[in-house]
Amino acid sequence: MKEQFIARMVRIHFGEEDRWQGKPLHQAIVERCKELNIAEVIVFRGIEGYGSGSRIRRSGHWSFSKDAPIQVSIIDTEEQIDRLLPLLDTMVMEGVVATSTVEVVRYLRQPGAGNSGG
Repeated sequence: MKEQFIARMVRIHFGEEDRWQGKPLHQAIVERCKELNIAEVIVFRGIEGYGSGSRIRRSGHWSFSKDAPIQVSIIDTEEQIDRLLPLLDTMVMEGVVATSTVEVVRYLRQPGAGNSGG
């Protein structure tokens, strides 16, 4: 089954060492999104990057630093994103939060349908 709709996407950029209430920030954001029943959330760990502080962040594999760049990508309806944004204001101490309107195509497996991918 396929459905198409307009939604909002939030991308949050920060460092792996960032914390909120003692937890890794990315984990705290995912947990908060789950509590709000946000539709889609994924966390990406980058190799290298820099942001508002102009401090270069690198993953531990490429350098001695353990502060890899992190991106959390979130997609849901405008109403759900509007509920989330005030929470992000309290959670993100340093980083960038970018929002955009996106066209979504969601593919859903029909109940009882098997995997026909071979």
